Amino acid sequence: MENEFISNENSTELNVNLVSNLYESILRELRKVIIGQTENIELIATALLSGGHILLEGVPGIAKTYLAKNLAKTIDSQFSRIQFTPDLMPSDILGSSVFNLKSSEFVFNQGPIFANIVLIDEINRSPAKTQSALFEAMEEGQATIEGNKYKLEEPFFVIATQNPIEQEGTYKLPEAQLDRFLFKLKLSYPNLDQEIDILKRYQNDFKQNLADTIQKVAPTALILEAKNIVEQVFIKNELIEYIAKLVTQTRNHSDIYLGASPRASLAILKTSKALAAINGRNFVTPDDIKTVALHVLNHRVILNPERDLEGIETEQVLQGIIQSIEIPR
Repeated sequence: MENEFISNENSTELNVNLVSNLYESILRELRKVIIGQTENIELIATALLSGGHILLEGVPGIAKTYLAKNLAKTIDSQFSRIQFTPDLMPSDILGSSVFNLKSSEFVFNQGPIFANIVLIDEINRSPAKTQSALFEAMEEGQATIEGNKYKLEEPFFVIATQNPIEQEGTYKLPEAQLDRFLFKLKLSYPNLDQEIDILKRYQNDFKQNLADTIQKVAPTALILEAKNIVEQVFIKNELIEYIAKLVTQTRNHSDIYLGASPRASLAILKTSKALAAINGRNFVTPDDIKTVALHVLNHRVILNPERDLEGIETEQVLQGIIQSIEIPR
């Protein structure tokens, strides 16, 4: 069946092995320190190679920040961490101009957003005014400060963590902010065997020195090359239509109050291409689309209040939509 989705054009063979090898190298390093969370680790690496951003949600203490910090260690690039708090201002993120007495000129001091890998810890601890400072940076890869535009160096990858919205002292992220994250991933508690493995691994490593063994396996130039390869992965028109049908159905479903935007369609397109390259293929299959669709859509739709009160999960409704759309043959 896969052969039906291969391009008939005599185009140059893409070096998808570069993408898959880079992906496996990143995962290998992360597995040195992270136990469990297999699917989430794989999706984070997929997002990195797709050029998107990640939102990690989970209760305190399940290694959200630890995972993000150690991912950054695998990449030979500039890393910064921003702790969001209720009193954080947009200028604390973007930077500001300071008057230089010697030159009698204002000099722009870059904020922590000017890095390749940016970890935003507890993004929902700050109000919407501060969260909105990220909009332009995450969408356009630039920041406008005091009328001047500053380009952010590529690759630019944001990993934000948040506590569940029911936690005290949190602010709900606006829909416009959520839509700028490629995936929203929910980290869960480890099971019993994983909890035992965690205790055994760190029983003689209270300071977590094991993290120092992580190697930089992903130079920024290699990541940019991988992203270019992902962009050239072939997808048939029938599969483009399949993506459009999936997203359109979220806007016409009786259980959904707010459907997904065209940004969601593009996110499915990008991540399905990345998944194809990760699996050593230069073409997308329906399974690639089905694998990423739920993770792309689960934070971009809002259920009707009636369904929400009934305790129906967003994932249930989306699974029904995915199963209802006929798969191209």
